[in-house]
Amino acid sequence: MKIDFVSDVACPWCAVGLNALERALERIGNDIEVELHFQPFELNPDMPPEGAETGPYLARKYGSTPEQQARNRQGIVDRGAAVGFTFGPRPHVWNTFDAHRLLHWAGLQSAAQQRQLKHALLKAYHGKAENPSAPEVLERLAGEVGLDAAAREMLASGLYTDEVRASERHWQQLGIQAVPSVVIDGRHLIQGGQPPEAFERALREIAAGA
Repeated sequence: MKIDFVSDVACPWCAVGLNALERALERIGNDIEVELHFQPFELNPDMPPEGAETGPYLARKYGSTPEQQARNRQGIVDRGAAVGFTFGPRPHVWNTFDAHRLLHWAGLQSAAQQRQLKHALLKAYHGKAENPSAPEVLERLAGEVGLDAAAREMLASGLYTDEVRASERHWQQLGIQAVPSVVIDGRHLIQGGQPPEAFERALREIAAGA
């Protein structure tokens, strides 16, 4: 079974959804052989390099008040805690395109390292308020998951820009307009930060039908 996890590092529900999916896969164990791949989606594709303050940005984008933002954030914090993800303060929103380039490159090295890097990026951004567009942050996270110093050269070169843009267009043309979107074997779609039991049930039903 191939699972394409379409998401953005800047998406808190993607952190919830990925951790929930990981819990579901732990429950499934060896019952289903799974290949997990990460596909790019940008919530804020026009975000400038300097980023933006989170509160004013969300107010402009969604029309939300500080009170609404606080309620929404508490709901996300609670859902994250239920699946083992710890959210910290996130005072700034950043551009994530270079993070997607790094993830694309990591996937060419190994699916396992891409998976580890995805988790590391989500923890850095949503747990520690680190900038996922900063080269030094990306280089450090790449090193932590066993990817060597070639990451620095790749990021500086602009490599995989076209490939990431093409992948973004591909998923958007297939109708993906919100994340996380989990695509199973290119045919089945599960959207949103579902709880682990929902992911487990859906994956088992799809596997049984196949």
